[in-house]
Amino acid sequence: MTNFDGPLSASFVSQRLRLRYVTWGAPDAPPIVLQHGGRDHARSFDWTARALAKDWFVICPDLRGHGDSAWSPDADYTVLSYLADFAQLIDMIGAEQVTICAHSLGGNIATRYAGLFPHRVRRLANIEGLGFSLRSPHPRATMPYADNIRQWLADRHAASARSPRRYARIEDAYERMHGENSHLSAEQARHLTIHGVARNEDGTYSWKFDPWLNIWPVLDMPEAEVKAMWEAITCPVLLFYGADSWASNPAEDGRLAHFQNACVKTYEQAGHWLHHDQFDRFITDLKAFIT
Repeated sequence: MTNFDGPLSASFVSQRLRLRYVTWGAPDAPPIVLQHGGRDHARSFDWTARALAKDWFVICPDLRGHGDSAWSPDADYTVLSYLADFAQLIDMIGAEQVTICAHSLGGNIATRYAGLFPHRVRRLANIEGLGFSLRSPHPRATMPYADNIRQWLADRHAASARSPRRYARIEDAYERMHGENSHLSAEQARHLTIHGVARNEDGTYSWKFDPWLNIWPVLDMPEAEVKAMWEAITCPVLLFYGADSWASNPAEDGRLAHFQNACVKTYEQAGHWLHHDQFDRFITDLKAFIT
């Protein structure tokens, strides 16, 4: 069976949630997983998927609570739960090894997977996906544990009274999308918006992601354990960073030293979504790396 058209939509079940993914290319081609980041969706990788589909079987999953995947009934959006879903996806693909390209939260998940199961990952391209700098952690990470729990409980209580934001017109959502990233072209922002919103019963539009995603979990994995996972990765790793991004560059903050075989590429005139901001350069570098 050969199929270069796409995307084709499918689903799988992980931890009792039905999660959606889309595929591009021929199923008998080498598999590559493109994993989006937080409050994003699988279709944000359409340009990359289309560029790879003639040579790769491209799998683009929606994380739980994102895109067309189910929302967690108990708002379980911890890294461990994302990691379990990602492992389930790789097992479902059935290949001995996969190549991975992942952004932001998706990169955090994929990088930890590569450290836990190094024999399953052929190459890993990580787009600003190492989380907050270990030198400048998220403010919640430095709070006393009891204060952290109290803040988490308060956040969950407040979230229970909120409804997803509604936009009267899809153009209003588009303007919000475009305003968040000035590097995006109008075409890119419109595409991301069209696939990122759902229409409500009253005709308004809301983002597809679960608003409870905004609640910061009480705990992540200990810093030493995260470093150990990075150090356990055996495949080549390419770390992409935008010069205009808020993210800390691992070549400058010391995190690069925790990888056996990794290098960093920094793009000028690019922010956190550098694979959109500098697509032509990105896809050239990505193809060269994964070949």
